[in-house]
Amino acid sequence: MKIFRVTNCHCDSDSCRKKQSQNNLLFKRLLRHFIPRKDRLSIILPGVISLFFLYYPIMSAQSTRGLVNDGVDLYKEQKFADAEVNFKKGVEINPESFEAKFNLGDAYYKQERYDEAIKSFQSAFVNARSDEERSKLYHNVGNSLLKAQKIKESIGAYKEALKLNPNDQETKYNLSYALNMLNNPDQNQQQDDQNKDQNQDQNKDQQDQKQQNQDQQNQDQQQQNQDQQQQNQQQKSQEQKEQELTKQEAEKILEALKNNEKDLQKQLRKIKGQRVKTEKDW
Repeated sequence: MKIFRVTNCHCDSDSCRKKQSQNNLLFKRLLRHFIPRKDRLSIILPGVISLFFLYYPIMSAQSTRGLVNDGVDLYKEQKFADAEVNFKKGVEINPESFEAKFNLGDAYYKQERYDEAIKSFQSAFVNARSDEERSKLYHNVGNSLLKAQKIKESIGAYKEALKLNPNDQETKYNLSYALNMLNNPDQNQQQDDQNKDQNQDQNKDQQDQKQQNQDQQNQDQQQQNQDQQQQNQQQKSQEQKEQELTKQEAEKILEALKNNEKDLQKQLRKIKGQRVKTEKDW
């Protein structure tokens, strides 16, 4: 699917801007030299309206170009819904924009909204400027029809595209593919079934892998919890041992203090039981 970025628009050329600048200058001169000052107010409003219609195509083209180009950037980032919004706004502002309509069809196609894509591509035919652009429209219409399982219609669209651009190799390949689908429906059904089975196998493998990963995560978490519990138990046991050691030390200290007190009492009793030595009389 090709997508178009808007370059310079026909109404955004240097000659166009120069001509509009000359018209603006001429309008000012008419106001200054040929219309009396007291009557100028009566012509201002029609003049403003004329200038609005003169510059509106330029402003509209520039706005559309910005919207479309921003939409192209979003499209390349695979933000197809956001790109759709920009392309729609571009069509609303400028219904004659080939790029906005074409790219809007591409955005629909990427979102698997094939009927809307076909309508958008068909609406762009009146705005196509060359056989190459019309060929690309037929090509994309064919792709949308093929995705919608409208094989005969897609073949007709590819043939129309090749009439306009006989050297388009991609369209030739798609036409051959569509013809093969039309002529070998059983083979196509078999291929579809094979693809379906393959997708189911892939989904099953993904689910199995996901379940294995989940089981491994659960085992790791369980082992981590056990290690944490064991660590907590060891830490608690160590704290209890430290507390018991501290208690034994306290009892030893208390016992030592008691013994020291007994020794001190003995010494005091000895001191009280001795006679006091007096001085000798001469």
